[in-house]
Amino acid sequence: QVQLVESGGGLVQPGGSLTLSCAASGVAFSVYYMRWYRQAPGKQRELVATITSGRSTNYADSTKGRFTISRDNVKKTVYLQMNSLKPEDTAVYYCNAHYSDMLSYWGQGTQVTVSS
Repeated sequence: QVQLVESGGGLVQPGGSLTLSCAASGVAFSVYYMRWYRQAPGKQRELVATITSGRSTNYADSTKGRFTISRDNVKKTVYLQMNSLKPEDTAVYYCNAHYSDMLSYWGQGTQVTVSS
């Protein structure tokens, strides 16, 4: 059974930092593209960052220079280091493991709130 479990969300002040983690089980983690998405209230889910199986990375324009995605294939975990957080980063953050349209899995989400 495939499981993706996110952790690390919480309340942080503007300008602060958080690191999200997503631990995977039941998948051949190293071959999957790993992605972080987020969804703010009343908005569509948006892609935040991607790391390929070859460790190439890509970021949404709104997060470039502030967020860093990384992966540990031994621990089967993907991370999202978030710096210089802004109120508009407030959202539920979701982890996605994607190999194909038939092999794509989601975590349950973790809330990130940026507020003073």
